[in-house]
Amino acid sequence: MRSNGCSTIPIWRGVTAMQCATARWRCSTPRQPIVTRPHFTISCWGASHWAAGSDSVRTAAIIGITNRDDGTTMDKQRQHIDSNIAVHDRIAEQYDARHGEIFNPIEQARLAAALGEAKGLMTSSATRPTALDFGCGSGNLTRHLLALGFAVTAADVSPKFLELVQKRFSSSQLSVLQLNGEDLAELDDGSVDFIATYSVLHHVPDYLGAIAEFGRVVAPGGVVYLDHEQHERYWQGDPVLDEFYARAKPYDWKKWFVPSNYVHKIWRLFDPRHANEGDIHVWPDDHIEWDKIAAILAKAGLEPVMTHDYLLFRGGYDEQAYAAYRTRTSDMRCMAFRKQG
Repeated sequence: MRSNGCSTIPIWRGVTAMQCATARWRCSTPRQPIVTRPHFTISCWGASHWAAGSDSVRTAAIIGITNRDDGTTMDKQRQHIDSNIAVHDRIAEQYDARHGEIFNPIEQARLAAALGEAKGLMTSSATRPTALDFGCGSGNLTRHLLALGFAVTAADVSPKFLELVQKRFSSSQLSVLQLNGEDLAELDDGSVDFIATYSVLHHVPDYLGAIAEFGRVVAPGGVVYLDHEQHERYWQGDPVLDEFYARAKPYDWKKWFVPSNYVHKIWRLFDPRHANEGDIHVWPDDHIEWDKIAAILAKAGLEPVMTHDYLLFRGGYDEQAYAAYRTRTSDMRCMAFRKQG
């Protein structure tokens, strides 16, 4: 199939782009990398990357900093944030069930170990260190941070997510913060010992602006922990990763019986970069760039102290295939940066 001069070739089970949002695609446009995507339909159209989704779960609303380069107005920014707050509030109770790639024993064990390692890299002397769970959602990181002995501020734009976190974790060491959708002005410079975010940055329009705020807010000797974002090799293409996806992921028949999937297919006719959950930076020409993150944090006095590239285990994967490939390839990165002082 062709559109605007770009050939999109299905390379998994013979499905078409409109049939299967979990298929993988190879783009023949010059200088476009071969891309393997377990989540999303890949397109090479030059559409806007705003990707406002009616079913956006962890979206740009998490911080809502506008990228001025794409011409987005503040009014549109506010509308986008408000609509996504409404979505978050509606699906908060079902969030865990929707995300088997997060809430499974293998991924949770990896996450617990990585957070523990990152905490051990702190050099701040606080008796009870403080942590900010940025874009806390249903409390995935909050749970682990409390177990590690942090006094945790769980932050999100969704009141329902914050209510859910308070209900789940009735700890005297937990507070919640509703983000203002623009910045972290509620937090003073150097006021937090540990900032953690997981599967959030690719939803934030100006994610580098959010990174700069992390550098301002984290205390000397404190750590910024970033997790569950693809690394550059994922976008460049990895034949071993392609092979793993083909072996490990079963065909999802259930998606044909989800009415909202058909709504999103119609949206993609008008905006090929529309994603079911509002993902923005998930394209070959617009994705998380770890070198830029490191450069911004370096200006704030932070240096990388931990890097783990890993193969994410998603619900439904064949466990034997995963065990065979987990040391041979990877699709995600986790990094920790420590502030000097």
